[in-house]
Amino acid sequence: MTFFRSTTTRLALTVSLAFLLGFALLGGSVYAAVSALLLRDAREAILVDADGLRDVFLDGGAPQLAQTIRDRIAHPDDPNATYALQVNGRTLVSDLPNGAMPAHDGWRETPDHDGTRVLVARNTLAPGVTLTTGLRLRSESGFLDLMRRITLAAAAIAVLVGILIGWFTARWVARRLGSLDATAARVAAGEMALRAPVDRTGDAFDRLAVRFNSMLDRIEVLLTGVREATDHIAHDLRTPLTRLRARLDQLRTQETVAPEALDPAVADADQLLQASSALLRLARIEAQPRIEHEPSVDLDALVRDVMELYEPIAAERGIALSAATHPLQVDGDADQLFQLMVNLLDNAVKYAPAGSVVQLELAGAGDQARLVVADHGAGIPEQERERVFDRFHRLEAHRGTSGSGLGLSLVRAIAQRHRAQVYLEDNRPGLRVVVAFPHGAHRP
Repeated sequence: MTFFRSTTTRLALTVSLAFLLGFALLGGSVYAAVSALLLRDAREAILVDADGLRDVFLDGGAPQLAQTIRDRIAHPDDPNATYALQVNGRTLVSDLPNGAMPAHDGWRETPDHDGTRVLVARNTLAPGVTLTTGLRLRSESGFLDLMRRITLAAAAIAVLVGILIGWFTARWVARRLGSLDATAARVAAGEMALRAPVDRTGDAFDRLAVRFNSMLDRIEVLLTGVREATDHIAHDLRTPLTRLRARLDQLRTQETVAPEALDPAVADADQLLQASSALLRLARIEAQPRIEHEPSVDLDALVRDVMELYEPIAAERGIALSAATHPLQVDGDADQLFQLMVNLLDNAVKYAPAGSVVQLELAGAGDQARLVVADHGAGIPEQERERVFDRFHRLEAHRGTSGSGLGLSLVRAIAQRHRAQVYLEDNRPGLRVVVAFPHGAHRP
């Protein structure tokens, strides 16, 4: 039974049955049409013959008609023709097969003694005078019998061809799927860089291979991110943990501890908690599906809220905030979009020099909604602009300053969930962070 469970066998049987069914429908239709055509021609011939004999009856009456029929039976022009003449119920002449005589006017079909079909038509020529003419359908039956034999032979060939085509098709499908299966097995064994072969034909298997490879690319990126995150966590959290332990050890040797002496330890603990919270939030956002049918969010209102939140903080550092916005809405999570704006504005205010202006713009650009946060700080070198989105990645110039190194990672995760692109540009001097929401995602 395993033989019938294989994909190759089932596909071959399916194709052969499809061939057989299609051929049966086509052959049956042709057979029925030809049979009807032959029967119609036979009826027309019988009617023409009957009309000629009717003329004989009108000219010479029943005796002349009987003699004409006897002559035709004795010297037939058509050996398949058959006749019968009855007068007042008595048969004057007849060569009809037994049982072929119709009881009433009309058509009748009956088999001859050798099985040949006999088609007859009875007509009343005058009161008490009936003429029956007919044909033995030998040639028609022979032709139809030949058609049946040819159809059966062709059906057998069609089944055989169907099995061969199904077998070759199944082998081809199994070979294409086998390459994906082999690739999946080797990737599962640890060869993460392996990819399924793509033949660029654009067929369903080629598209499946491309999606399969895209999935592997995504998995590799995630695994690389996890590995790098682990390395960064071990590196970045080790320093404050070591420092915190040293300070606690130092305080443990003192008989009395002033409350303010605990402040550095509390600050280190707060930094660790902030980093942990940011990591958890980042992990939750990356685990969520992309935005599909979320309620609309008023980006302009979010910008005003962020500006109101950060104006006092910026003022303490001697930095002015400037906003230029237009009414725009996108489908999304309001809390996450607010977090995105807070992180961008926090970075801008943190690294902008005193006396400068941090600009925040919100405008439609073609089919996009663009959010721009620009400052006039030191900026980020071009070769570092992609890496700063990695977890815990910080520029050498910024090491030693406050922060977890997760702010831009969180920004990118939120942007990706909202199908938006985020990229960095040179503000000459300073940095421009652009978040472009995609086509159709915004409404004025």
